Amino acid sequence: MPSPCLRPTAVTTKYALSRRSAGTGAIIIAYRSLITGPPPNITPTHHTHTTPTSTPLPQPVPLPTFSPPLSAFAQAPPQPHTQDGKPLYVPGGQAERAARAGRMSSPLRRGSHESWWSGSMGWFNAVAKTIPTYRVLDEEGHLVKGAELPELCYAERWYSCFRLPSRYRTMTLIPIVDNVLYQSQRQGRISFYMQCAGEEAATVGSSAAMLPGDEMFGQYREQAALLHRGFTLDALMSQCFGNVEDKGTKGRMMPVHYSSPELGFHTITSPLATQMPQAAGAAYALKLDEDRQGDCVICYFGDGAASEGDFHAALGMNSVLGGPCIWFCRNNGFAISTPIIDQYAGDGIASRGPAYGLDTIRVDGNDTLAVLSAVREARRRAVSGKKGVLVEAMTYRVGHHSTSDDSSMYRRVEEVKEWSVVDNPIHRFRAFLVSKKWWSEPEEKTLLAKHKAEVMRSFGRAEKLPKPKLGEMFNDVWGVGKGEEVPAVIMEQRAELGRLLKKYGDVWEPWRRERKRFVEEGEDVMDCDGRGS
Repeated sequence: MPSPCLRPTAVTTKYALSRRSAGTGAIIIAYRSLITGPPPNITPTHHTHTTPTSTPLPQPVPLPTFSPPLSAFAQAPPQPHTQDGKPLYVPGGQAERAARAGRMSSPLRRGSHESWWSGSMGWFNAVAKTIPTYRVLDEEGHLVKGAELPELCYAERWYSCFRLPSRYRTMTLIPIVDNVLYQSQRQGRISFYMQCAGEEAATVGSSAAMLPGDEMFGQYREQAALLHRGFTLDALMSQCFGNVEDKGTKGRMMPVHYSSPELGFHTITSPLATQMPQAAGAAYALKLDEDRQGDCVICYFGDGAASEGDFHAALGMNSVLGGPCIWFCRNNGFAISTPIIDQYAGDGIASRGPAYGLDTIRVDGNDTLAVLSAVREARRRAVSGKKGVLVEAMTYRVGHHSTSDDSSMYRRVEEVKEWSVVDNPIHRFRAFLVSKKWWSEPEEKTLLAKHKAEVMRSFGRAEKLPKPKLGEMFNDVWGVGKGEEVPAVIMEQRAELGRLLKKYGDVWEPWRRERKRFVEEGEDVMDCDGRGS
């Protein structure tokens, strides 16, 4: 969830909903409360200071009280019944909405779902209802009133469930992985790393809701989702070290740029939000492929990525062309050092979903059961409707943005410690398991000791393995088909490297030492013919 100090001042107003009473012809005016912000008597518990660039969020203007003429009801389809406290939902997928738009009669213009002529101006800058945040467990691991546990939680012993233990194992494994690799970067053993701290429930819960045939597009912090999907510790460590067993990126990418085609996990790329148009294209391809009906795409992105143009291009493409895709936003409060108050003035990222006609839900990202349920339903809607669905998971980035960041420069250390204690996603899930007598302290100690041993074994193994052949850096730059030749510019560069290694590789100590880290010590490029460029 975002920091409470960023909340706008509470404003409560009334708005009217008009509808025709069934069978009577009478117009019923129903008044409901519209909450545009939290009540002013709630004291912020976390982020209570402001940055030099912080400004108060503007007061959202409530939707005006429209009084449509009776003829409008005769022309427009009946409105769906909405209960108090729930956002307006327009049923139907993209095809149904397009058909409805085509049936809209003059004088109303096409391009909107339902509308009517009005002689008065009705300005608005917010959705009609406050967006609720779905949760199953509270901060102490207790079941929220009215919430239902996911189906897999009804076992007598939690380890007798198939997925429940694997989710908790992954959630307790990733902090150890993060800590070891973060400290190894500080020791100069790897060049870079990004932690998943604070977002374990969001990434693992969402991954658990997906099926083996689905496609995943990650941003940066989805290593927990990938591990839960079946990625091994050896494979993860090999990518971070860029050794000979780095099958996905072959030692050519910086750490945390994971790739696993066999698990449907597309290679992570450094530029922000570039995975989003790719995910929209993949979803459209699934829609058109008869052999892939029933499969789905999930695309992870952060609140910072939602400020990029690729976000709007991707959601626009997906909403119009269709294709089963879950847009999973990890709203963790910061885009590197930029807090959300300096990123947008609207109601989070979920408020943008209806603008693109997407089914949208906001979920407590620190509640793994809520995330599991929400993404499972999102997947059902996406596949059945061959459309996009937006899920905004409200969470908090406990760790630094990366090993290149010092978050104490833009947020208080006390704030981070408070989130780690008060709303820790792992502690919440553990408390739930203990309350059900499905878990105990001795089992916890045994599990953590096993995790640490496995992580250190994989770490030590990956660090000792050599780098791939030097010639790998020239491969896969061009797609070369059978019978085709590698472009001359690539061969010239390879030949020049070979010429330099022949000349200096044995006489200059830094190169002689570095060559020993690679398979064949560079011999594979020194046997190239050609003078180089």
